[in-house]
Amino acid sequence: MSGAPEIQVNRRINASAERVFDAWLDPAMIGRFMFGPHLRDEHVVSLTNEPYVGGEFHYKVMRGGALIDHTGTYREIDRPRRLVFTWGVDQEQGDLSVVTIEIVAHGGACELTLTHKLHPDWSEYAERTQAGWTKIVGDLAAVFDT
Repeated sequence: MSGAPEIQVNRRINASAERVFDAWLDPAMIGRFMFGPHLRDEHVVSLTNEPYVGGEFHYKVMRGGALIDHTGTYREIDRPRRLVFTWGVDQEQGDLSVVTIEIVAHGGACELTLTHKLHPDWSEYAERTQAGWTKIVGDLAAVFDT
């Protein structure tokens, strides 16, 4: 993916590495920090995943009158340290956009680093993608702060 834009978000989270890692694979938790009307003007249609290497996820929401399917395939699952998956919307470019989540334990807390290598065609969305992941990771941290 030469020339592909890459964004990164770093955040210390007040929860164990295991709990933070598991949140990325649990549809109920994903509904608390990634999607839903409490985060933005949308309605969750379904949040499903197959949390194994080669398994897929589909996070479907209605936003602005349109059904949007955030989809991907798990490439690596190394609990509680590393999670790698493809990321796309409605199957568009999903195999060429890759998200890597790395988690390092620090006592009862952890440091999360999310890196998203976007498809080169998505360069103009890099800033918006950075803002989106920053909000999502912040909302994840807030779930554990409550």
